[in-house]
Amino acid sequence: MPKATKPDWNALFARTLSQGGHFTPAQAAAAGFSKQLLRKHVLAGRVTHELRAVYRLVNFPPGEQDELIRLWLWSECLGVFSHETALSQFQLSDALPSRVHMTVPPSWRKSSAVPPLLLLHRSTIPEHDRTWVGAIPVTTLSRTLRDAVDAGVDPTLVTQAAREGLARKQLVRRDVLGILPPSGRGRRVRRNGGPCAMNTERPKTFA
Repeated sequence: MPKATKPDWNALFARTLSQGGHFTPAQAAAAGFSKQLLRKHVLAGRVTHELRAVYRLVNFPPGEQDELIRLWLWSECLGVFSHETALSQFQLSDALPSRVHMTVPPSWRKSSAVPPLLLLHRSTIPEHDRTWVGAIPVTTLSRTLRDAVDAGVDPTLVTQAAREGLARKQLVRRDVLGILPPSGRGRRVRRNGGPCAMNTERPKTFA
């Protein structure tokens, strides 16, 4: 988006539509809003400061993924939700993680403290292992199951998600090799994944 020469609320609104009204200072700057102007609008009650470097337009209704959107923007849009958090987003099991799991590139660094709710994993997620659920990027269901097995997630949840994924045709049998044996009984088998190039282009969405 070309940088606006003066504040453009329509441009800012359009940019935040897919982010539940949330935005970063860089996105605001592209719409003509300086950091000083943002602070003015925060004081005026038009904008709220949600996290370090994450803001929100107050006229947006709350959404189910707001918390995850804020954390994704905090990661500078480089994080991918993974492990039990991704598992819960697919709604194929009873997974209810107490913390938010996000995978970031190994070289990623941020000067601000990690939010207490967030548990970071470091790995390179290739494009074919990423998808979108609503407004947030997540690891694909097959990658999520492999990560969950490797992390020692409750095998009951992994098996439940794998079976539901097969039943709903979101998975094929090769996706659950080493997770569901031919007999259909759950078994934990640890896998090692290799690094691949990072790509931020949005693939096909599930929701």
